[in-house]
Amino acid sequence: MALSGANAPLRAPRPKVRSRRDGAAVPLDADDKRLMNLLQSSFPLDPEPFAAIAREAELPVDEVEARTQRLLVERIIREITPIFDTRALGYASMLVAAKVDSENPHRAAQIINSHPGVSHNYLRTHEFNLWFTIATPPDSALGLDGTLEVLKAATGAESIRQLPTLTLFKINMNLEMEQGTEALAADVDAAPPRELEAQPYDQTDIAVIRALQGPMAVTKRPYDAAAEKVGMPTDRFLEHLQAMVARKLLRRVAAILYHRRAGFSANGMGVWCVPEDQVPEVGRRMAAVRGISHCYQRPTYPDWPYSVFTMAHGRSKEECDAVLDRIADDHGLHGDDRAVLYSSTEFKKVRLLYFVDDYATWEREHADV
Repeated sequence: MALSGANAPLRAPRPKVRSRRDGAAVPLDADDKRLMNLLQSSFPLDPEPFAAIAREAELPVDEVEARTQRLLVERIIREITPIFDTRALGYASMLVAAKVDSENPHRAAQIINSHPGVSHNYLRTHEFNLWFTIATPPDSALGLDGTLEVLKAATGAESIRQLPTLTLFKINMNLEMEQGTEALAADVDAAPPRELEAQPYDQTDIAVIRALQGPMAVTKRPYDAAAEKVGMPTDRFLEHLQAMVARKLLRRVAAILYHRRAGFSANGMGVWCVPEDQVPEVGRRMAAVRGISHCYQRPTYPDWPYSVFTMAHGRSKEECDAVLDRIADDHGLHGDDRAVLYSSTEFKKVRLLYFVDDYATWEREHADV
């Protein structure tokens, strides 16, 4: 879908390897923690969202804005941004596990990071050592399979395993800032599995996405600038966003945190051997644990028998272990029925940009299409 004129293409975020300088946790007071919980979960589609948050936080709005700006400057909050549904927009996407040269994984990571559809890329503690998520747009000439073939050849990967989502039980990257380990291991209400089929959308939806995507400014009326780009009054723009939520194109607007700077120094990917007929019930129950941010059913292979994936985030490895051990105890999954892969290096973490030219440019440069 070609766009021109006022909707000039944006450039994708540049890949960034996590700096140790920015990795240490930063002291936060009770108001910071309460505010960060609200910004992660309840950033409203309101003409003056910071005023709405201030009322819920019981803080002056000027203080909410000042604290939010400070948390951004100090790299505790990564950005406040809309979170669109990749699959609903017709993009093909999946998690990929690769076996790359363990002596020099940075070379393979750099090649993989060059693709604009790679949003996350981690070195993990396993024989499959490089784990990344990748998406390709509906009009991709290579498609997802062709793109992975190019990346496999370029990186010299010994093996690549495609791990698309078969069932999405939960995706809610919302770190609990105020409570401790017991809260992370507790149950919460779990939404039913989400449908992942592409949803209809039109040129107005595309214009709205292009105008709003990326980091939002901390201003009294942060939606005004995007609304002006598409020629809508702000109230009408927000109504359109509400409709996009109902149509599953937009999940929410939220603050995304730098995990380590916010005090969450560990993340463990717990993977589980669950019989296929038990996956719907077991996946639903695993997703209901507060400390689990992501829960999926994925395909298995002879060298990868794990069918359910859960991502746990904690202030320490011990806190992640407590969350995952709670799941293991609940379901009697111990020994060879489970594994935990911890990330040792974050090679890339960005929000995807949609309907930009970067994908076609990458394919021309890397695959002669």
